[in-house]
Amino acid sequence: MKSAARLDNTPIDVPRGLANVVVTETRLGDVRGQEGFYHYRQYSAVDLARSRSVEDVWRLLLDGELPTTEQRVSFAAEIAAGSRLSPVVRDALPLIATTAAGADSLAGLRITLALEGARAGLRPLMDLTRQQRRGDLIALAALAPTIVAAQYRLQQGQAPVEPRPELGYVANYLYMLSGQVVSADVVDALSAYLVAAIDHGFSASTFTSRVIASTGADAASCLVGALGALSGPLHGGAPSRALDTLDEIGSTDNIDAFITSRLQAGERIMGFGHPVYRTEDPRSTLLKQVAQRFGGARVDFAVAVEERIPALLEKFKPGRQLHTNLEWYAAVVMELCGLDRALFTPTFAVARLLGWSANVLEQADDSKIIRPSARYVGPPAPQPIPSETDARSAA
Repeated sequence: MKSAARLDNTPIDVPRGLANVVVTETRLGDVRGQEGFYHYRQYSAVDLARSRSVEDVWRLLLDGELPTTEQRVSFAAEIAAGSRLSPVVRDALPLIATTAAGADSLAGLRITLALEGARAGLRPLMDLTRQQRRGDLIALAALAPTIVAAQYRLQQGQAPVEPRPELGYVANYLYMLSGQVVSADVVDALSAYLVAAIDHGFSASTFTSRVIASTGADAASCLVGALGALSGPLHGGAPSRALDTLDEIGSTDNIDAFITSRLQAGERIMGFGHPVYRTEDPRSTLLKQVAQRFGGARVDFAVAVEERIPALLEKFKPGRQLHTNLEWYAAVVMELCGLDRALFTPTFAVARLLGWSANVLEQADDSKIIRPSARYVGPPAPQPIPSETDARSAA
């Protein structure tokens, strides 16, 4: 806990990282870490992931209600209109894909969304009506699956596939990646993951999107800024590392030795632990069930590792709780859906962009800029400025 000061210099206590500090109000949802529960508006996020499409949940977050049949058709048309690349951006994609190939996995998506925003001449949110803001945000977020799929194929030496939005949001994404229409089981599995990942409280990237929105900036700036925050290894993580852990362990015979060595070295076990949940992560529980519907050796092995860790943890660090987080079974599910590991983090971003769009839209309704204070801890001020002669003498 560190002390800061109000404008009248009255001291206040500020927890490191703003942990548990309420910075605004939201109607979009909440995360109850002690209960192992989170929700989108008035509905359980896990229940929505089990029963509703990505499109339905996105519209719920944007507009406050689940769509009727007529509204679903109308919203699908809005998404479809935003899913095709402009000629300018399409022509630039090969260069972007080549340039971003050696950077982090979200670099190409950030560059392309920024370019699309500039090409479209997006205006500041503060100069737009709410409906215009909503339209800009939908168009950008709907473009993300097309961008991710096109850049992935280009980096694999393949031509991009034109979108088929009539397939639905998730099926179209998978189609653009592979060029093949996939089974309903695969679509349902990836849909459950994407819905579960759309939003999760005021994470660093979500807060970033809202800070930028509070300045009145354009929609692309808000979403690109959030992508920048998500790329940080302390935030977005890398679901592929969970599979790397399974690969390193190799077999059930090696579980105890591998986990024990990690615990003794004080190293993090990828896919385990979460800063908010003090019980089982409901997203992990959901995706474990999704994975088990597929079955197979990989799923059985992932479950075996997960179930062994608590016993080993109790032995070496009694009383400490460590549960799987979103990444553990998300990695397994995405692999079962045929996604390359290089696509895991961009696919997470495809989901989270939908949540950011709703957060930006909500924040733009508030005309107050987010402008916190900091506690100065440098040398006392004011001090006399040394002359250039004194500075040279000191040197």
